[in-house]
Amino acid sequence: MKNLIPIILMCLTLFATKSYGQQEQANYKILNNYSLPGDGGWDYLALDQPTGRLFIAHASVTQVVDKTNGQLLAEIPNTQGVHGIVFDQENQKAFISCGRDTSVMIVNLKTLQLIEKVYVTGEKPDAIVYDAFSKKVFVFNHTGQNATVIDAKTNQIVATIKLEGEPEFAVTDNNGKLYVNIEDKSLLSCIDAKSLKVTKSWSLAPGKGPTGLAADFANDRLFSACSNQGMVVFDLKNEKVQGIIPIGKYTDGAAYDQKLQRAYSSNGEGSLTVIDCSEGTYRILETVQTKLAARTICLDPETSHLFLTTASFDPVMPGQKRAKITPGSFVLIEVAPL
Repeated sequence: MKNLIPIILMCLTLFATKSYGQQEQANYKILNNYSLPGDGGWDYLALDQPTGRLFIAHASVTQVVDKTNGQLLAEIPNTQGVHGIVFDQENQKAFISCGRDTSVMIVNLKTLQLIEKVYVTGEKPDAIVYDAFSKKVFVFNHTGQNATVIDAKTNQIVATIKLEGEPEFAVTDNNGKLYVNIEDKSLLSCIDAKSLKVTKSWSLAPGKGPTGLAADFANDRLFSACSNQGMVVFDLKNEKVQGIIPIGKYTDGAAYDQKLQRAYSSNGEGSLTVIDCSEGTYRILETVQTKLAARTICLDPETSHLFLTTASFDPVMPGQKRAKITPGSFVLIEVAPL
């Protein structure tokens, strides 16, 4: 995901080519704002479903939180520049990508104690995916423009996959294929989990700068949240862009709820775009007001609740290039349909 930068100073323009009907009220609401310690930047959230624990990337630590009440249960230290977290339930491991020291921290999922630190084969490890089909972990190195592949059982690096540009979020169908957004080239690339090579890449035009990626494999479609304020729907069966849906500014995350058949874009402008995807149609149901810089998202598929993290910012003072995070303002936001 993107570095935490002064989102309020960024400028993007709306680009959409298709109308998807009038916005309707879907009755989403913010249920809770849970305060958490720490004043650094943040990135991905991941839900360990069997235990109901949320793992939150926060500066140099990974915070572990009870999803039901927002209680901080533990902190995994020394995850420098943490970006993403994935779980291997079979071997009871969590894999954490650390962009600042180009490593993956492997911890025991029960005790949260360090098992091993693995240094990856590219710069700035960011998005990370556990693929149950191959039983491997794919670490997408944003600056390195490649992916490091780790055997989840042995913790050994088994391959490096060259990519066509800077990778962002990725998903797996757990049936032999992974898909990754290539941000600087506005591409979607497919990786074969057996050969460990890119087999195809497709343009996401008219989408530009794809970041968040969500999957609806039951209906052969992917949702790429793009920086030009559009969520691209990609048809995997026909291998083409189906359309683009208007979303908010500064998106950096996407999610798909199979149960409700809704796609979500978390937008750093302080909004959450809710899109109905039932029956092959796409309607913006609601734009939920969240909070500035709440740009990453995690879905609980059991409850359909959504979790986002953000903080407040001090006013930009003369001579400052970036707005500073207000101390003590880091928060976990819980959003739910009524």
